[in-house]
Amino acid sequence: MLKQAIAKIKNLFPAPEVHAHCDGPCGVYDPSSARVAAEAVVSMTKKLMDLEVPAAGDKAGMIAYNNTFSRYVAIKEEQAQITKDELLILWTDYFKPVHLEQYPDLHDTFWKAAKLCSACKVEVSIEHANELMDAVQKIHQMFWATKNRDITWYKAS
Repeated sequence: MLKQAIAKIKNLFPAPEVHAHCDGPCGVYDPSSARVAAEAVVSMTKKLMDLEVPAAGDKAGMIAYNNTFSRYVAIKEEQAQITKDELLILWTDYFKPVHLEQYPDLHDTFWKAAKLCSACKVEVSIEHANELMDAVQKIHQMFWATKNRDITWYKAS
């Protein structure tokens, strides 16, 4: 009986149809958050590669090394995931079919950037970390061009 009453009310007072381009239609998009996270990936990758392994038998040194190594890896992986999340939001929520006309390689660019985020999580590769930064820079340029704005690319580090 309650379900019937609710159905009648819905029929008498239907909710208007709404449209939103994302979960929260704020309209605020900016690739800078992806850049900052990608820069952290590069930084942590460099730190990992520069980390000195202690001498054999140096228990305290090995404990400190393992602690630092695991922290750097955790940060690198977290930031790679943040980069991926931020890029996927731009790709799926901001960019529209009209942008494909302007950038026919848009899907391929984002797909490859997302794959680079995964590669940076799986391995310690300065080459892939730098390729990720290049991909984020390309997306930055594409994004701001769609808004007819010339926003300078810069890195915080």
